[in-house]
Amino acid sequence: MNMQNGQLADWGFHDGELTVQRRAGVRADAERLTGMLAPVGLRGGVAGFLADRTFAVITARDDAGSLWSSPLIGEPGFLTVTSPTTLRIRTNVAHGDPLDAAPAGQPVGLVVMEFAAGRRLRINGTLTGSDNDGLTVEVEQAYGNCPQYIQQRNLAPNPGSRPDLEEPRSDVELSGEDAAQIRSADTFFLGTAHPTRGKDASHRGGPAGFVRLESNDVWWPDYPGNNMFNSFGNLTIDPTAALLFVDFDSGRTLQLSGIASIEWDHRGEAGDDGHTGRRAHFHTERLVAGHLPGIRQTEHHFYPRNPAIT
Repeated sequence: MNMQNGQLADWGFHDGELTVQRRAGVRADAERLTGMLAPVGLRGGVAGFLADRTFAVITARDDAGSLWSSPLIGEPGFLTVTSPTTLRIRTNVAHGDPLDAAPAGQPVGLVVMEFAAGRRLRINGTLTGSDNDGLTVEVEQAYGNCPQYIQQRNLAPNPGSRPDLEEPRSDVELSGEDAAQIRSADTFFLGTAHPTRGKDASHRGGPAGFVRLESNDVWWPDYPGNNMFNSFGNLTIDPTAALLFVDFDSGRTLQLSGIASIEWDHRGEAGDDGHTGRRAHFHTERLVAGHLPGIRQTEHHFYPRNPAIT
């Protein structure tokens, strides 16, 4: 996405995405998907999908410029299309979240999840408004992704939870509890950025244990996907990244802000679970640990074709 004065000036794959596609040998496959990146209106099925959702993730920068990915939780209808290019989010991030009071006027990325049916929608645009009632995003791109690696989850309101009673913990070092959450995760969310194409929020999934931990760094194998390489393309240009881990049983959240790089030459090595030879390596610079407000998992089934841990 290429924005000038809040408007989409160009679309299609940028240089970073093209570089990764060529090195991965999938440029021709990716080219057939270019049309997905064209500006579209939030009409019909897209508007209906958004209206029924209860969970989304937003990627943006805080007032100090650090990149974060944060959960957005609400009853069905909290994501409301108010015009073909305007999305109203009738909630805010939780108290103490690093994106609490994130400045308006910046590009943002969202991924909206329907875990039970294995569906997700990525949205890129500009945060044009933020108030006590929620957020407003002017949308430039909206497109679906395949169901690969989405663990099936049913989420339900948990009115007894009171995460507001516990102040989120900010730190620069992972605790033992943080490490255990990362090592047991089967899902996380990745936020990336590009200097002229905006922000991106994406989903990553695999078997429990697919994310590896080394001191304050984490890495994960890259699986075969849609060959667009939106996230890796951004990281090729701008290494800033954000990770969000959610324990859907306890509601515990772990947000990491730092830098990431792509490693290419690991084919056949231990940890090359997707047999691509690629992995992403992330270094944590800051973290926030908290809890989701008012929603918990009631049912969970693994995606049936998760790659095996090697």
